[in-house]
Amino acid sequence: MSDFSRRRLLLGGSAVGAGLLLSACTSNDSGEADKQAEDQTKVAAGKNAEPGKKITIGFSAPAADHGWIAAITNNAKAQAGKYSDVTFNAVAAGKDVPEQRAALETLIQQKPDVIVLLPHDGAQMTATGRKAMDAGIPVINLDREFSDALSYRTLVKGDNYGMGVAAGRLIGEKFKSNPNAVIAEIAGMDELPLTQDRSKGFRDALQAYGLKVGPRQAARFTVQSGQEVTANLLQAAPKIDAIWNHDDDQGVGVLAAIKQANRSEFYMVGGAGSLDAMEIIKADNQPLKATVTYSPTMASSAISLARLVAQGKGMEDLVELQVPKLVILQSETITKENVDQYMPLGFRS
Repeated sequence: MSDFSRRRLLLGGSAVGAGLLLSACTSNDSGEADKQAEDQTKVAAGKNAEPGKKITIGFSAPAADHGWIAAITNNAKAQAGKYSDVTFNAVAAGKDVPEQRAALETLIQQKPDVIVLLPHDGAQMTATGRKAMDAGIPVINLDREFSDALSYRTLVKGDNYGMGVAAGRLIGEKFKSNPNAVIAEIAGMDELPLTQDRSKGFRDALQAYGLKVGPRQAARFTVQSGQEVTANLLQAAPKIDAIWNHDDDQGVGVLAAIKQANRSEFYMVGGAGSLDAMEIIKADNQPLKATVTYSPTMASSAISLARLVAQGKGMEDLVELQVPKLVILQSETITKENVDQYMPLGFRS
């Protein structure tokens, strides 16, 4: 199993090292998206790979309004297509929580064997997850966590706190001899727990180096919002030594604002691991010098685990008979030195 397929698995609070499937991401071009998803999804060898009971996996994720979400949906669909015993039933999530809730209510009535759900907002969709569970339909909660663990069978998510720690360590190592370094942060949506976790990890890591976060702006995980808040931040802060931007999709706007302001004096770290960001890191001609991963490949792993749950199987490499309750992906660091290794996993913004 490759380095890319390592995962950190938690079983009832106990950490267990094991491997999960890793798939790739996508772009906004449908042909390229299909090819990337197909190339990077696979079924591991072993008894679990053999066709089993035929099942239906229901799926819902927000509309693909940026690269990361597009990759989530494309990866899920491509992974499901690897299994001859899986019928993939995707339902539109609409533009907000009420529309997704209505779509899930209809899906529950159709009685799929299992549901994989990336909610608009985990807390607000908790009751719907619980309704599916109470109806005997296991729910694989993807990325945005429900507020009640009884509302999902398994949670698959990225390590948001670890993502912030990885970014903080990169910047901390570079500026540990400069306690007065001005370190800026461009966050995602502040109301989401995942953003709060990323920011906390970043603060905690910097503190270990005697550094702290200076100017901070929150965007909305979009190109436009990234450009707007960065323009404001740069105008208010004439001196900046380093910037961490939480999201490479909004980073397209962040870099546009930086170029427009004719600023280049700082060291910038991105987040998520888009192919666009990796290409810039490799070219080494812009302030963006690194990114920390938050891979949409989690969607493929969620589909694989959903299949096992619905078929009553466990994971072959583990002693336990059941699929774990919690799966957290490791956040990895991409720099010019290792970017070629990670580029096959990049998604287009």
